[in-house]
Amino acid sequence: MNTKAIYAACLFAALNICTLSARAEADVSAKTYSYGTHLDIKKVLSLTQDATTTCGIVDAQLTYLDSQNKTQVLDYRKFADCNSDN
Repeated sequence: MNTKAIYAACLFAALNICTLSARAEADVSAKTYSYGTHLDIKKVLSLTQDATTTCGIVDAQLTYLDSQNKTQVLDYRKFADCNSDN
C-alpha cells in the first residue's frame, strides 16, 4: 500500500469520527431551567448568550457533562454581559 492510500484512509477515518461525534451532540435536546431544577454538572463545555448591544435580560445556553458523562443542554435567561462606560 502506498503512502497516499494510507493518508487517504486516515483522513477518511478522522472525518467519520468527527461526523459521529457531531451526530451524538445533535441528539441532545435542551431543557429549560426553572427554579428548583436539579443540576448535575460535572464539567461545563460551553456558555453562550444571545448577542445584544444593550443591557437587559437575554436567552442563554449552558452545555455540560453530567455525572454519567452525557452531554446536557440547559436553556435559561440571564442579565446580559454588558460593558458600562461609567
